[in-house]
Amino acid sequence: MDRFRDPDQLARLLGDWMTTPGALYRQLATALAAAVEAGDLVAGDRLPSERDLARSLHVSRATVVAAYDELRGRGVVESRQGSGTRVAPPTERTPAAVTRRLRRGLATGTVRRFDAPEGDVISMRHALEAGDPRIATALSAVLDEDLPVLLDQPGYAPRGLPALRRAVADHHTRHELPTSPDQVLITTGTQQAISLAAQLLLDRGATVAVESPSWPGCFDTFSAVGARMVGVPLDDDGLRTDRLREVLDAEQVSALFVMPTFHNPTGTLMSATRRREVAELAAQRGVPVVEDLAYSTALTAPSSRPPPLAAFTPDAGRVLTVGSLSKALWAGLRVGWVRASAADVERLGLLKANADMGTPLLEQAVAARLLPDLPAFAADRTADARGRLAHAAALMAEHLPDWQWREPAGGTALWVRLPEYDASVLARVALRHGVEVTPGRETDPTGAWDDHLRLPFTFPPDVMAEAVRRLAAADAEVRG
Repeated sequence: MDRFRDPDQLARLLGDWMTTPGALYRQLATALAAAVEAGDLVAGDRLPSERDLARSLHVSRATVVAAYDELRGRGVVESRQGSGTRVAPPTERTPAAVTRRLRRGLATGTVRRFDAPEGDVISMRHALEAGDPRIATALSAVLDEDLPVLLDQPGYAPRGLPALRRAVADHHTRHELPTSPDQVLITTGTQQAISLAAQLLLDRGATVAVESPSWPGCFDTFSAVGARMVGVPLDDDGLRTDRLREVLDAEQVSALFVMPTFHNPTGTLMSATRRREVAELAAQRGVPVVEDLAYSTALTAPSSRPPPLAAFTPDAGRVLTVGSLSKALWAGLRVGWVRASAADVERLGLLKANADMGTPLLEQAVAARLLPDLPAFAADRTADARGRLAHAAALMAEHLPDWQWREPAGGTALWVRLPEYDASVLARVALRHGVEVTPGRETDPTGAWDDHLRLPFTFPPDVMAEAVRRLAAADAEVRG
């Protein structure tokens, strides 16, 4: 019953509570009451002491005392001598347990930010960019040339539009991974691709090995099917096979999730040698691999990259390769795919049909026209990203010289190590200064990496300059 005696856990749950109007104690009381109403806090949950929560939120103890008093007056919490402050019994039905679990996901803050109204907060929880204007050209061609043919079809294609499946197969074949169309399933973005793979490979209680750090969204996807995660560290060449072997010896691992090409959040490019080692070790142990190739923006030499990990897999291995057009073209073009064995694609197709009966055909037709030119699109994004990285580096050298980071091989963000203090504390203070960041503890299922944060650099120069200025102010306040 004392899940939230840890003040940092409660602080993460509250998210960006300081961005609402009103006195600070009322903002805190409103956020806590909203958490109770949503079912994130339930009857009997013991809240942290005023002093501990104040320290975690980086506010005065008087602010927390006043907020608790406000909640007691509303009947939201109750306090008894010797048992602290607890959530009062509910007056109406609370959400189901699965809803509460999903709302507590590590990526919840990022997802909520997508639907948040525009305001003064600069959200650096995501690294989204404007869509490529060539999407409009492709859409016009689809409407003029492809739509009459599409309208003659029933409209259901759970495994995907045949033209797009052929285009994805050709794309992988060009990158040294021979693929036929029956080995391709089209999905509604990378997120659905990973979700379908999790449903196929994992039972409730299963264990998934993931890179540490890793992308918070994959943790929520695996948690949603009842799996648990164990982290495996990386080095400059990618996932460490010696530590992976230790995990496989100690755990009954049901699947391995990796991002070998421009890993999120570190930007690491897994070497060809390491890809072969990982693929062979997983095949020897009978562990299926899900490799996420969503990121395509290269930033450093070598300009050519190794083929997908699946290309190194022995015949006995099982690899599901996930990709999409979101990072190279536009997040609003919700088209992704899974490349796997024909047998696995058939199984995934049944799961896909149960989910939505198929990705919209118009979007697939647009993607089919764009995919052959993906290398050119990625090259354009790369040139732009290098300029923005240089700009961000100059800003940080000027305003945040103590923050340490290494130039990534690719991707859209920096993996920054902070001096002297917890990144979660900085994240909470930064919100008061109008900038939102992802602290490192959200990138590991155990809460490690609390001295790091993920810092995207894809913003326009003026927005990036203002974000760094606000972060420098937050850094000065935390140090003070």
